[in-house]
Parts: sequence; C-alpha cells; structure tokens
Amino acid sequence: MTDSTDSRPTVLIVDDEQGLVDVYAAFLADDYTVRTAYGGEEALDQSNEDVDVVLLDRRMPTISGDEVLSTIRNCESDCQVVMVTAVYPDFDVLDMGFGGCLTKPVDSGELHSVVEQLLTRRGYDEQIQNYYQLIAKRAVLAAEKSENELNANDEFTALKQRIGELGAKVDTAIGEFDVSDFGASFRKLDSS
Repeated sequence: MTDSTDSRPTVLIVDDEQGLVDVYAAFLADDYTVRTAYGGEEALDQSNEDVDVVLLDRRMPTISGDEVLSTIRNCESDCQVVMVTAVYPDFDVLDMGFGGCLTKPVDSGELHSVVEQLLTRRGYDEQIQNYYQLIAKRAVLAAEKSENELNANDEFTALKQRIGELGAKVDTAIGEFDVSDFGASFRKLDSS
C-alpha cells in the first residue's frame, strides 16, 4: 500500500466502516501516502514511525479508537492524531492526546485542512504543539456544550487556565522572534 520511496507525508486512516475509509483515502491519495486500517488491531499493526498523521474513528469494535490513541501515545510516537467520529465529544476528551477532532460526516476540504494543520504543527516545539492541542479540545467542547455546562466543569476551567498560561509563554516567545527567523524559531522554542 505504501511506496518506501515516496517522500510525501503518510496518513493512516482508521475506521471500521470500510467504505468510509476508502472515501477518505480517495480524498487524500493525490497529496499524501495513504495507509488504511479497518479496525483498531489493524491500526496498531499499521502504525509506526513513518506515520505522520492518523485519522482515527473513536468507536470501533474489539479495540476502540480511544485504546488505539492511548497505545500510540504510550509508544511515544510523535505522529499527530485527529479523532474522526460520529460520537459528539464530551468532557472525557480533555484527557486524550489528540491534535484535532472532526465530527462525521467529513468532506474532502475538512480532511485536507486538518491534515495540513497537523503536519505544520509537527515542526513546532513541544510546548506549542501542546498549546494547539489544548485549543483544539476547547474548541471541540465549546461547539458541543452550553456555556453553563462548560463553566460548571472544573476540568474545563483548568483547561482554560492552562491555555492562558501557555498562551502567555507563546506570546512572549513570539514577541522575541525576528521576522526572518519566525518559522525556525517555532521549531526551536524553548519549553521553559
């Protein structure tokens, strides 16, 4: 499925709905090396250091997307993960290590956009990647929960506080950037 001489970024698409995987693969095949997995076990077999982005369904039989994500993170893989799910996110996403979340149905433009965003983030320092992960979680929950629900949740309040803290560090670091070195500085930003 993958050509080892292909230098394009590799995207692993994981879903137990084979037709959906094949549609997503068709959307992305012109721009990326695409791997497909029709379940959690196959996803773990396909996932390795060559994978740059994983598009991961959350609800699958046998091994869930949550379990696949946890295993990927326990292996200390630096791939970016997007949860692509029909399940509306709840506060449990606060503990998950993903960089983005899409709710089905998803079109070609959304897939391309999120993959490009996450590929760009791979080059950032860990602190900035963490900052963007937190912002993604806040956005996912803000789209699904009422303001009262968000304000009543202690974990969400802690998330907002952490975003503020990291945001201040990122803003300070960006303020010190030389415009000609902006991209390189993002990659070298000290995580202090």
